[in-house]
Amino acid sequence: MTTTNFPDGFLWGGATAANQLEGGYLDGGKGLSIQDVMPKGIMSPPTEGPTDDNLKHVGIDFYNRYAEDIALFAEMGFKTFRFSIAWSRIFPKGDELEPNEEGLAFYDRVLDELEKHGIEPLVTISHYETPLHLAQTYDGWVSRELIGFYERYARVLFTRYGSRVKYWLTFNEINSVLHAPLLSGGILTPKDQLSEQDLYQAIHHELVASALATKIAHEIAPNAQVGCMLIAMPVYPLTPSPADALVVMDVDHSNLMFGDVHVRGEYPGFALRLFKEKGINLNITDEDREILKNTVDFISFSYYMSIAETADPAAGAGEGNIMGGVPNPTLEKSEWGWAIDPVGLRIVMNQFWERWQKPLFIVENGLGAKDQLVEVGGVKTVEDDYRIAYLNDHLVQAGEAIADGVDLLGYTTWGCIDLVSASTAQLSKRYGFIYVDRNDDGSGTLERYKKKSFDWYAEVIRTNGGSLQA
Repeated sequence: MTTTNFPDGFLWGGATAANQLEGGYLDGGKGLSIQDVMPKGIMSPPTEGPTDDNLKHVGIDFYNRYAEDIALFAEMGFKTFRFSIAWSRIFPKGDELEPNEEGLAFYDRVLDELEKHGIEPLVTISHYETPLHLAQTYDGWVSRELIGFYERYARVLFTRYGSRVKYWLTFNEINSVLHAPLLSGGILTPKDQLSEQDLYQAIHHELVASALATKIAHEIAPNAQVGCMLIAMPVYPLTPSPADALVVMDVDHSNLMFGDVHVRGEYPGFALRLFKEKGINLNITDEDREILKNTVDFISFSYYMSIAETADPAAGAGEGNIMGGVPNPTLEKSEWGWAIDPVGLRIVMNQFWERWQKPLFIVENGLGAKDQLVEVGGVKTVEDDYRIAYLNDHLVQAGEAIADGVDLLGYTTWGCIDLVSASTAQLSKRYGFIYVDRNDDGSGTLERYKKKSFDWYAEVIRTNGGSLQA
């Protein structure tokens, strides 16, 4: 059994993204987003326009089945549900002056259901779905004009939902723009043609927009708490070599910069050195510097994997996993090649807490796997003991971090119901406690079935972590 109790009021729940589960991609006046030209995920170049093979156009039909799904979350005992608002459902092109009322009304209905079941909403303002018009017309966040469009969007959300939503996240995995400029920054310029000058200018624009949203939220909804959202990824040296340790430091810095700006309100020295040495001259106005001083209330993050790094270019045969690095010989991998490292979660939680001294929130963690629907005692289910083991081991390490003194607000598993994968655009890469009958070819009934992990997680929540096995 675990040696520490999770704190009273701990926010147990699950996490999703609009573009991966809603569907209804043209319903209710919704406009197109970058996801509509990414039918194969982040590994393939974008298409010219929407195609018939884009599973995200239907997703798992949460747009029509949200009440049924939220009732299932309530049955598990969710204290919170993380979902995102589709920017193009509120502003179809992104640069209109007035919002789309049908889109706003949809999220009113979602919030109604959450309130009915006593589930706290945790809302992501922008989760990998920049309106396509903004990508095509402005090259996404490369343009400073997007700050104003995002500000207008955020004001509408805070005004409409500010009295109903306490926890907000500005951008999903904001540091992922380093790896996936289109997905994360709405930047249509191909990654291999994108200059570092334009990439870091886009990053700066997002950071300013995030701080501006934080300022506006605190003005419109004084009780709101706003967090940034990062990919958390501990980096290990492959060998004890100081050269490897330096590479680790540089990779770590590239990710920590985003949190530093969100928490401290200015760029750290190592980032300024990077800009100088690479000849990057950011356009930073005096107004930008003032806006950046609006710092976040908490740090939220996803955690799926750690990486190993080395200064030896011959040491790694291929990437260690989707986020780069070299293979770590001490760790097992998922079916999609992601290093499984529960202890890394405790390590990165301590690192973030010691560095920033702000409450933490784990808003994504989970195992993508190929589940098999079977019949047990006349009931269709999935015997996903592998997922139970994965989540148990990570939660035990989160408990250890709490015992270390880390302030942790909550934990939301990624893809608490099966949805379309962001990285590969597959439905066969499943994360949920709830199996959705839909396949990679688009076939299926969309029926929902509880997996074995459904009851396991319900017990974890009921006991506030007491049922976990160390």
